[in-house]
Amino acid sequence: MEESKILGKKPVHELLLKFSVPCVMGLLISALYNIVDQIFIGNSSLGYLGNAATGISFPIVCICNAFAWCVGDGAASYLSICSGRQDSESAHKCVGTGLSASFLVSVVLSVICLIFIEPLMVLFGASQATLTLASDYFRIIAMFFPLYLMFNVMNSMIRADGSPTYAMVAMCSGAILNIILDPICIFWLDWGIEGAAIATVIGQTVSFIICAVYFLKPKSFKLSKESFYIKKEMLRNLVILGGSTFIIQISMVVMTLLSNITLAKYGATSVYGSDIPISVFSIQTKVYTIVSNIAVGIALGGQPILGYNFGAKKLDRVKKTYRYILISSLSVGILATLIFEFYPEKIILIFGKQNDLYMNFAVKSFRIFLGLCFITCFIKISSIFFQSIGKPVHSMVASVMRDMFCFVVFTIGISRMFESKEIGKGIYGILLASPLSDAVAGIVIITMTVYFFKNLGVEKEKEIRKEKYAETIKRQANGLLITLLGYIKGTEKSKN
Repeated sequence: MEESKILGKKPVHELLLKFSVPCVMGLLISALYNIVDQIFIGNSSLGYLGNAATGISFPIVCICNAFAWCVGDGAASYLSICSGRQDSESAHKCVGTGLSASFLVSVVLSVICLIFIEPLMVLFGASQATLTLASDYFRIIAMFFPLYLMFNVMNSMIRADGSPTYAMVAMCSGAILNIILDPICIFWLDWGIEGAAIATVIGQTVSFIICAVYFLKPKSFKLSKESFYIKKEMLRNLVILGGSTFIIQISMVVMTLLSNITLAKYGATSVYGSDIPISVFSIQTKVYTIVSNIAVGIALGGQPILGYNFGAKKLDRVKKTYRYILISSLSVGILATLIFEFYPEKIILIFGKQNDLYMNFAVKSFRIFLGLCFITCFIKISSIFFQSIGKPVHSMVASVMRDMFCFVVFTIGISRMFESKEIGKGIYGILLASPLSDAVAGIVIITMTVYFFKNLGVEKEKEIRKEKYAETIKRQANGLLITLLGYIKGTEKSKN
């Protein structure tokens, strides 16, 4: 616990740089797990059908991540708060409970996915042209879910334990291996889409092993056999704290599923067909993941700083950390928005040169759908901020407002409005739904955040007054007790 005390003493900007840089680098490299597959597949004989097939499995992976990360990220947040409170006893229990619960969940999810693989592929948008490809790819990914999900859970805990560089090395090692193996498996060995999946799971296995080694000698807690017994009360706390992570992942699934259904429905009656829009959205989602991971990485780097100082009641440092996170994340988001608006073709061509019809839709999609993505970055860091300081309700509101509420309403409403004007035009409704969702959700979350910080100082003053009042009562009680004891002694002497 001694080493974690620097979180309450060193300058905030130095700490954030130390924690966020490796965190961002690790998440960026992690994003390559999916993007590299798409690049090599898109440039192979599989073309955009292969990209559509890998994109179909993406939301199912997000669902599985949601369950594991709910517990894992909850444990990471709780661990940071424990460090601030100097509570080493709760720290090892939360880590052990989180690891055990996540492992059980990942095994169950792996079995379910393998049993119902084809129905799941159809549910998430597979057509006759992509069903076999999607099933072949996802079958291999699902077999290694326990290692993949546990690697992500452990990585969050390692960052919260004050070792962001180690977490980055674990992520980078697997991702770099994946990049090396992708062309070998896809082109040289001619394993096609299954080769991409094999390269991915090998990289994930290596990352899992590196993370597992860390827990032999962590910094702020010591694991024992008893640590891994799942404690109901502790698990409940972790699920509450990690609830926003669960909602974020599920909201991505809802958004992707709704997008695929809408694109398939309206794309089939448009000049683009159904496979081109789904393929474009698959690429677009992965590209935005890079931007999102930078913003999220900055926020996650600040998680142990926020959790420690909030637990230690150093609220000025909490505010300063949030300010640095906000400015950095918005800068990244604004830069990305400008690139998507002015240079979409250059990004799209990385994933293979396709026909003019494909390029036409892809350019429109990037410019409209990602038109306000800097606000999406703000929404994501807000959710992580509130999670870090143990405010699950605020975090969940920030998580669900955009993707679960605004996006669903706008996608259905605007698509139908466009459909009534001209057959096939409903496909543009989904493109406009994204910036509108960003605008509305952004206003709500800005209001909520301003109100929270306004009342943060008031809450601190109340706590100080309560502490002073309690101290006064304690002194008065001690004085009364001393007087009473003196009176009793005096009475006894007079009797003698």
